[in-house]
Amino acid sequence: MTIASSGLVSGNAGSDPHYHSRPAPSSSGTGRLSSPVAAAAREILFDRDTAPAADPVAAELGLISQVDRAHVVMLAERGIVDAGRAAELLAGIEDLRAHRFAPLHEVPAPRGRYLAYESYLIDTLGAEVGGILHSGRSRNDLNATVVRLRLREPHERLLAESDALGRALLERARRWAGVTMPAYTHHQPAVPITYGHYLAGVASALVRDVEGLWQAGAELDQNPLGAGAVGGTSLPVDQHRTTALLGFAAPLANSLHAVASRDLVLRQLSAATVLGVLLCRVSHDLQAWTSAEAGLLRLADDVVGSSSMMPQKRNPFLLEHVQGRALAPLGAFTASASAMATARFTNAIAVGTEAVAPAWSALEAATDAVVLLRLVVEGAEPVPERMYERAVDGQTAATHLAERLVDAGMPFRQAHHEVGAIAKEALDAGLPLHEIARTRLAGQPEHVLAALDPAEVAQHAAHGGGPARDSVLAAVTEAETAFARIRAAVEERRWRWSQAEIGLDDAVRSLIDTRSTS
Repeated sequence: MTIASSGLVSGNAGSDPHYHSRPAPSSSGTGRLSSPVAAAAREILFDRDTAPAADPVAAELGLISQVDRAHVVMLAERGIVDAGRAAELLAGIEDLRAHRFAPLHEVPAPRGRYLAYESYLIDTLGAEVGGILHSGRSRNDLNATVVRLRLREPHERLLAESDALGRALLERARRWAGVTMPAYTHHQPAVPITYGHYLAGVASALVRDVEGLWQAGAELDQNPLGAGAVGGTSLPVDQHRTTALLGFAAPLANSLHAVASRDLVLRQLSAATVLGVLLCRVSHDLQAWTSAEAGLLRLADDVVGSSSMMPQKRNPFLLEHVQGRALAPLGAFTASASAMATARFTNAIAVGTEAVAPAWSALEAATDAVVLLRLVVEGAEPVPERMYERAVDGQTAATHLAERLVDAGMPFRQAHHEVGAIAKEALDAGLPLHEIARTRLAGQPEHVLAALDPAEVAQHAAHGGGPARDSVLAAVTEAETAFARIRAAVEERRWRWSQAEIGLDDAVRSLIDTRSTS
């Protein structure tokens, strides 16, 4: 059993005369570990389940009422409803929001919270005021709009945490661009690279996944409000006004598409699944390299766990949680796609409700996996001497030797055969590759036998994106540029969303104030 951080259980103090001379077990670590698990990991793995549950009424109606505010402002500005009645309705909505919808906690909702909320407004404000709320609108386009608003936060958080992981990878890629290690293929040492080269490679893959997440979020900026039940409305609603008030970039042009599609959910889950595959693959590498047998990486105490029984253990258990959570979007995608495929292309509960339901926990799990992997990357230190030793013992310079023979004029296949025989002889004799090579290739030019040290070989591999320092740093710079571009786009969109909230607050306040002074 893995425990993240607990003191060792003490025995009977009275039976040990030296008991009081020993330091007391720390609540922040174990005898083997000096610190508790990192706070961000603790929140994900332990604290979240014991945190107070969010108020589901306020969570649901908070987003719905945000759409209502924009819709009512637009109705009043367009002259579709009386401005005085709109102001009175907005004041009632503002009062409910200020009290986190407390009056609705005890109201029966046999047809859902939205209708209970609308009925409450009609009952308290009168039909001539509360009854105007749904003018030119259906629950169908309302729900489609709310889904987009609700997706903003998990989408933004996944992007932000992925960006933080990218920064951690790139900073360490620069730091350890000269630490030689083997690249592994089929779990066997292959060629010499550097730990920095590996991290830069992961960051380069992560850039593509973050770009995919960003592109999957493009539909978050399309406003379905105004589509009605499925065929729009004859009332002269202004989609561009509600688009601006809610921070969208543009309205959807087709009402059927607006209410029939939740493909943006599938695209979010698909992009998160691709990211999850990368997270799993990297976690498998790090898990293998931190084993006692490999010993290539050393992890900080705050990213490992001890054992409730075995006091010597340092378990990289966060990586197992990464593997367990990273592909939650894959299961959610399967469930969502299956639910959507059962429905015709029109508004459908299977699409708008059932297919959307798995997305929230899956996106949270994917974000958790990103955070946990970042913590491990930040807490991992290479063991340079062990990495170099494995590069030497794994005969990782063999390919370079074959390429030197090619450079001297030997056909590659012949060089491949010759170096393979040298590698076998070196293994049989228990000698380094370069010693046997100098004997068997004594007649070759000196440059063929030079630089067979794995560290030198890695630095010679400057072409094809190899591990030479300049090549690694070029890849790091390219990835940094890409992350910065996406980060700027995310920040611009976040600014637009925040400015829209301010604008909507001002528009609501202005209408209410106008009624008060008239």
